[in-house]
Amino acid sequence: MIPTKIFFTKGIGRHKEKLASFELALRDAGIAPYNLVNVSSIFPPGCKIVPREKGLTELKQGQIVFVVLARNETNEANRLVAASIGCAIPSDPNAHGYLSEHHSFGEPDDKAGDYAEDLAAHMLASTLGIEFDADADYDEMRETWKIDGRIVRTMNVTQSAIGKEGMWTSVIAVAVFLGNESNGEKKEGNNDR
Repeated sequence: MIPTKIFFTKGIGRHKEKLASFELALRDAGIAPYNLVNVSSIFPPGCKIVPREKGLTELKQGQIVFVVLARNETNEANRLVAASIGCAIPSDPNAHGYLSEHHSFGEPDDKAGDYAEDLAAHMLASTLGIEFDADADYDEMRETWKIDGRIVRTMNVTQSAIGKEGMWTSVIAVAVFLGNESNGEKKEGNNDR
């Protein structure tokens, strides 16, 4: 099975119960009515990024859906939590890219997102044989892979929130895979059941 499409989403949930807080974050992200299966971090070759709204129309309640999910939570008042998915896509459409998950405390959206994006690009760059100085900061590494030209696109989806007194606060960032192919042919499901 090779996904042909992907969409990104994020959400926040708050509740006095930890699990209910996570459920509310899933609802906020629009993916609560599906059975989510976490997978590792490969962006399939030729996979097309579609808008969340379009992607959600392709799913049915109760469906098993493969995702890369970043999740964080806190029950501490005023504690900043973040969850981020970074994405790096190679210029070669026949090569796979990478998705990274980042979970942090004390980082705003932009900082957590930049880190996750850079992490995905770093993972992809290392598979492409792009050499880095291990002591270089991410800005220096980012300039290296921009100059090399084999990484065509990086992006991130990030959600952060500040904890509230007496509540669990959950944040999620998710990459949702769609349109699985098997043996090069698209499988059609039987939706008449």
